[in-house]
Amino acid sequence: MTTFFLKVKPNAKMGKIVKRDDTHLDVWVREPPIRGRANAAVIKAVAEYMGLPPIQVKIVAGHTARNKIIEI
Repeated sequence: MTTFFLKVKPNAKMGKIVKRDDTHLDVWVREPPIRGRANAAVIKAVAEYMGLPPIQVKIVAGHTARNKIIEI
């Protein structure tokens, strides 16, 4: 498993991902942080960015925070 540290920005005008270094990503998603919609969008965006199915991306910490830890 590989661990990544994310800084998530919900309610963005457009979605994008910027890699800061080998383990840190900045993720902008359009969805609001309501009822897990932003988390689902983060999982989908990271999976697409990494070329993986979304089932392989898991948020392990920071479910209700902007700073999240994911495992792939």
